[in-house]
Amino acid sequence: MIQKIRNVLKRNEGMGVIEVILIIVVLIGLVIIFKSQIVSLVNNILSKIASQANSI
Repeated sequence: MIQKIRNVLKRNEGMGVIEVILIIVVLIGLVIIFKSQIVSLVNNILSKIASQANSI
């Protein structure tokens, strides 16, 4: 009985680690692919914030 519980826990933990690693890999890939768009978007947002902060 205890051995069965241990086997279930081992399998679930292993899948959780693999899922997290896959999600991280996909996110890193998306950042690499869309890096220039992300940088320009952030720069645009920050410049708008700065210009509106000066007008206050």
